[in-house]
Amino acid sequence: VQLQASGGGWVQTGGSLRLSCAASGGIASIKVMAWYRQAPGKQRELVASKIWGGSATYGDSVKGRFTISRDNAAKNTWYLQMNSLKSEDTAVYYCKGDIRVPGIYTWKDYWGQGTQVTVSS
Repeated sequence: VQLQASGGGWVQTGGSLRLSCAASGGIASIKVMAWYRQAPGKQRELVASKIWGGSATYGDSVKGRFTISRDNAAKNTWYLQMNSLKSEDTAVYYCKGDIRVPGIYTWKDYWGQGTQVTVSS
């Protein structure tokens, strides 16, 4: 299983970006999709998570500005829509999936490689 995160870049304060995460390989099911971020000198933190086909949870600092969603057409793909970006949102963003592979009846966390988001004026 591989997760490919993309969509990062530089954006002005107040702007928007959409990150994508595409999971590929032998995937039987995805239970939870999530985005984390890590700023320089800080611990990795949860940005948003969503039960596949269910409810979402957001970090306090991004509530009302970020939205996690799945792609109903492209299987095993999810997004993070980021609006009203602030300088403190600058970080490397990682996607994570709680994934079960065929023949194995437990879920395991798989991580993408990270995509840099830089917000400045």
